[in-house]
Amino acid sequence: MDRYKGKAMALALNVLRNREDAEDVCQDTFIKVFFNLEKYDPAYEFRTWFYTVLSNRCRDRLRMRGRFLNFVRKAGGEARAASRPASAERGPGFDLDENLLHELSPKERITVCLWAQEGYNAEEISEVLHCAPSTVRVHLFKARRKIKAILEKKHAAM
Repeated sequence: MDRYKGKAMALALNVLRNREDAEDVCQDTFIKVFFNLEKYDPAYEFRTWFYTVLSNRCRDRLRMRGRFLNFVRKAGGEARAASRPASAERGPGFDLDENLLHELSPKERITVCLWAQEGYNAEEISEVLHCAPSTVRVHLFKARRKIKAILEKKHAAM
């Protein structure tokens, strides 16, 4: 736990943009990993298995959050959801002007974070996301293109 807690929290925060959700997901991940250690295949790196569990939990949380927001909107709560400050949803330390990750899809965020923060290559990320390495490269390409466009737009506005 000591080895992965900081990196797990950083990845979860970057994906979920909410401290409480990130803490919950990290705690759930550590519990799930602990109780499923017998399912771990030593033929693969432990960190890959760990990040697979973590990324799946992050995506589950995002799906739950989306379902809840859709429910609130359908139930007539659009005004309440829209009036809530954006910073409350993102959590502390995330500024829309400074954080480019918010423009990326969850898979793109996970891909960029594993690539930039953990030094994973396309093959390693593909194991975490259960997709082909070429799909990972597409996620990275799209993410970089989005970030470049945002930076160019900001620079042109100055």
